Amino acid sequence: MAKFLNTTGVSYYLEQLINTADEKLILISPYLKINEKIKQSLEDKNRLKIEIRVVYGKNELQPDENNWLKSMSNIKTSFCKDLHAKCYLNENVAIITSMNLYEFSQVNNNEMGIYIEKSKDPDLYKDIYDESRRLIRSSDEIVVSVEKVSSKEKQFEIIEKIQRTEKKPNSKKNGHCIRCNKSIKLNPLVPYCKDCYKIWNKYGDEEYPEEFCHVCGTEKGTSMLKPTCYPCFKANKNKLEFSL
Repeated sequence: MAKFLNTTGVSYYLEQLINTADEKLILISPYLKINEKIKQSLEDKNRLKIEIRVVYGKNELQPDENNWLKSMSNIKTSFCKDLHAKCYLNENVAIITSMNLYEFSQVNNNEMGIYIEKSKDPDLYKDIYDESRRLIRSSDEIVVSVEKVSSKEKQFEIIEKIQRTEKKPNSKKNGHCIRCNKSIKLNPLVPYCKDCYKIWNKYGDEEYPEEFCHVCGTEKGTSMLKPTCYPCFKANKNKLEFSL
């Protein structure tokens, strides 16, 4: 019988799922920013040459994450467009959950999940495994080649970009900082003013809820990942560059 997991349970059983894998390991998560403890477990499985498949669904990984994946010779990484599922399994158990394989989610969010054992629910486990393999087949395998850039260098690079856009405002139309509503250059890829970006970057959660639409400035539920309200996105999706 499947077991319900709360936030603590998901984190615990996910770690156990990775540590007890002897043959294969499949990790499916839209966002990847793996904490150090899970990285150490995956490094151990990589040394044992266990088959590891990682499927993610967002275009840009952080350089540190890319560089780490590049060093893991036995981890195969795939990109699956429009991925929203979060599922983790080895040859014996599976977890379906709301939790991304993302450090911030594992520490700060309230999550739920279901834990399935193959020996107790063989049909359910098989359905999960078959769907996971289908996602892998429909994904594009990624050859990781991005070299490591320190987090400080990356932060300065983005802050510098924000500073440049603030000094050279768009003469046609300005945007709004999605946190403080300050007038900034219209650019959905950089929807924060310099000061608000520094605060957001402490955790870097692209789904963290913000208050204002980057285009129209009205109070709407937005985020780094989705910085505009839907009407503004629909009106500008062919005019502006969005992360999704």
